[in-house]
Amino acid sequence: MIRLYHSPLSPFCRKVRLVLAEKRLEVELVEERYWEGRADFLRMNPAGKVPVLRENGLTLGESTAICEYLEETHPEPALLPARPAERAEARRLVCWFDDKFHQEVTKNLLYERVNKKVMGLGYPESKNVKAGAQKIKFHLDYMAWLLDHRRWLAGDRMTLADFAAAAHLSCLDYISDVDWHRNEAVKDWYAKIKSRPAFRSILADQIPGFPPPPHYADLDF
Repeated sequence: MIRLYHSPLSPFCRKVRLVLAEKRLEVELVEERYWEGRADFLRMNPAGKVPVLRENGLTLGESTAICEYLEETHPEPALLPARPAERAEARRLVCWFDDKFHQEVTKNLLYERVNKKVMGLGYPESKNVKAGAQKIKFHLDYMAWLLDHRRWLAGDRMTLADFAAAAHLSCLDYISDVDWHRNEAVKDWYAKIKSRPAFRSILADQIPGFPPPPHYADLDF
């Protein structure tokens, strides 16, 4: 049995959950309030971050390391391409969303609007929210450019790059911070990802005090 310590509205945890579900791996989800610094959790991961995966005595932190471990130990269905150049492109885009998109958009929108309240850290900084709302336009346009040239973000088949992007966007969609009318190609791409069985548990997530918008779980949004 795989056990995953996670936070429901963490894009990094969602990325791992999507990989687990796509590979049809049974997992026990344990919600972890990581900001409270629980001693047993810190012993598992001194970095104090989620996700953390445990399997057969192995403990792993960092979402990308976990995803690549799952890809190597459970290679079907493959979520990284076979050719080195294509694998590199998929990995580049995973880094793009987990680093650049996260710093410029997710932290400024999701963390300000939700995490601060949940963690008792005060109110959102309006300048950060405005910055995130502006930056997401650039990222959606970049995704649209990629999808004008490819079937999926990294190429002709779905990869971990698509799950990384969808994980971040699903969190922001939960708080209605994605303009799906900006580009039809991006909306169609997300609809394809959203309709996969792997997405079902994510669409069922509920954060107390933060109800999702009606379109959030609508596959035909």
